[in-house]
Amino acid sequence: MMNQKQNNRLVLYEVIGFVLIIILSWLDEYLSLPHLLFGGGTPHPNWREGATETVTILCVAIPVLILTRRLLSRLFYLESFLRVCAWCKKINRGDQWVSLEDYLTAGFDAKTTHGICPDCLERVKRGGR
Repeated sequence: MMNQKQNNRLVLYEVIGFVLIIILSWLDEYLSLPHLLFGGGTPHPNWREGATETVTILCVAIPVLILTRRLLSRLFYLESFLRVCAWCKKINRGDQWVSLEDYLTAGFDAKTTHGICPDCLERVKRGGR
């Protein structure tokens, strides 16, 4: 199960990736990387092209970051649900199914005891189950 800190870290990695792409784009304009790597021609920086590339990268990065954030938020929300067996009421904990009492004891260090709610008490008094 992912926690909120892991979600933020994943978004941070995306931000770092987009920032590195922008830096690489500007290094290409400033240093003329193809000229340095492969030779030929004279380097001539084109600042308008660099600005256009930066705006294009940001136009891609912003929706990607927003959608990633929403997706991770939804995933975090869905992972917070407990899977409970509809028949025996055991709770899924990783790869095993444990009783509610064991789940509370292991997960929350809570002691449990048994009682009867007013609705069940009334049902038992009427002879129902």
